[in-house]
Amino acid sequence: MALRDFFLLMAMCLIWASNNIVSKIVVSDMHVPPLAYAAVRFALVALLTLPWLFPAPRPVWRMIVIAQLIGGLNFALLFIGFKTATPTAASIIVQLGVPMTTVLSMVMLGEQVRWRRGIGMALTLAGAVMVMWNPTGVSMSVGLWLVAAAAFAGSLGAVMMKQMEGVKPMQFQAWVGFSSVWPLALFSLIFEHDQLPLAMHAGWPFIGAVIYSALIVSVIAHTVYYHLIQKYEATLISPLTLMTPLATIIMGVLITKDHFDIRIAIGAALALLGVLIVALRPNHVMPLALLWRNRAQ
Repeated sequence: MALRDFFLLMAMCLIWASNNIVSKIVVSDMHVPPLAYAAVRFALVALLTLPWLFPAPRPVWRMIVIAQLIGGLNFALLFIGFKTATPTAASIIVQLGVPMTTVLSMVMLGEQVRWRRGIGMALTLAGAVMVMWNPTGVSMSVGLWLVAAAAFAGSLGAVMMKQMEGVKPMQFQAWVGFSSVWPLALFSLIFEHDQLPLAMHAGWPFIGAVIYSALIVSVIAHTVYYHLIQKYEATLISPLTLMTPLATIIMGVLITKDHFDIRIAIGAALALLGVLIVALRPNHVMPLALLWRNRAQ
């Protein structure tokens, strides 16, 4: 890999990781309702990518379903989860998206999994369970269960995306933004309150967070990823993107003061080792799956 592209990849991973921290701060510290935050973010993404919305990909209904799974539903669950889950724990639990994608690709695409990838999937699951474990049993942290559900939604959308052809990256971003903003806004109006006063109270930091997440993360960082995955082998790019959860853990401990002990360290090591094993095995849906699990996006 060219040195310039390596630094681009590292910058992309750091941007994704920092966005996990930003999202946690917005919904937890600024107290901005998570559905409202997601709706505003996707509204800006839709506006920025509007020129790529048409011609619409076919079939349109499938694109809308994929956009809801990868965009609206995924982010709704993730941001609500961030109300109680730490970025450190969430970045580990979201790794479940990789084995989930593999299992779904077996069911929906007929892909076969051999023993090495099976071991990787088992290690990832074991690591996630360890992170959710406490001395009295499995922690019923609603936030972490919602993060796991978000990982499943993103994985299902990634596999369904493989069944579509000819959708370019910016067109894909446009449809995710456009299709997601409406249901998110509707459900925010129904289930949340004081969205505008809370956002106004948060002030410029909230505006900066929205611009950062929509422009820098969704549009620029994702476009860089698509460029690199088209230029290099997925087996080279995919393992390097593990920098994202590692950076999230470091930032979480330093910035949001996340709890981190030997149990979480072992769980993280197992989960990331499992993801690495799965990612190194040839898998034609892995690049898109990695894209949508790494951004909190």
